[in-house]
Amino acid sequence: MSRTPYPLHTALSLAASGVPVLPLRRGKVPFGNCPACTGNACGGRPNMKTPGPCQCPGICHAWAAATTDPAVLTSPAWTDAWRRAVAVAYHPGGAGLTVVDLDDADAIDWARTALPMTRTVRTTRGEHWIYQGTMTSHNAVRPGVDIKSAMSYARYLGTGTGALTDLPDTVRELAVKEASAVRPVPRSVSVPAQSGGGWCPHRTPVFLERGIAMAEQRITAARSSIHATVYATFLAVLSTHGRCGCLTDTHVNRLFIAAQSKGETARHCTDAWNNARTTLGL
Repeated sequence: MSRTPYPLHTALSLAASGVPVLPLRRGKVPFGNCPACTGNACGGRPNMKTPGPCQCPGICHAWAAATTDPAVLTSPAWTDAWRRAVAVAYHPGGAGLTVVDLDDADAIDWARTALPMTRTVRTTRGEHWIYQGTMTSHNAVRPGVDIKSAMSYARYLGTGTGALTDLPDTVRELAVKEASAVRPVPRSVSVPAQSGGGWCPHRTPVFLERGIAMAEQRITAARSSIHATVYATFLAVLSTHGRCGCLTDTHVNRLFIAAQSKGETARHCTDAWNNARTTLGL
């Protein structure tokens, strides 16, 4: 991923036009929660306009931290992030926009026949089609197609070409009709038992069932920072059950299904699971 020159300058220009922005670090992802906000222990930020119960001045709540306030963007809490930022992202829903993210040539061909033309921005692998209007964000509504609007972020890649047109019912209907139909099937992930095959203190069915149920509830109850919540939940489950062989593919798939119900893709689930295992040395 190429680095955006002078990301703060770009961010201030977008903010001046009413587009809420935030920095992205390497990997095209937002900066993670600060220690005080890990796992949304602070209560999180319910939307980009109000701080909610969290008073953290930093940029650690992804799309919900996006802002148009130049004083915030240039504040000391954001300064280090901008120095390390490789790109600028924006909250489409906060700007009254919806981005149809077309990830490959097949997706673009589909859009050209199924959707009205609008402002188009080239991406690394495909195109962003940007419409005027907001809706709920959905991942993987069809192969190679994500919808980014409310409670989501998109990388800023330039002004693009063409005039903005109104968000068509076709896109709204696509999210409703196809999101469940093409929802990726959760991938089975085997967790190795403890080396040496010792007795497992967590094999009590009630204890394990309660833990998995609480993890599912934590994910499905999340209203923001979904990526961070999924990762933190996977980390918590693995820290308790990852070394003793309690977890089965059925347990892991339940967690993946919960994450996918919040819009995560199977790939994101697998990445989060593997990253949590790596963090714990599993």
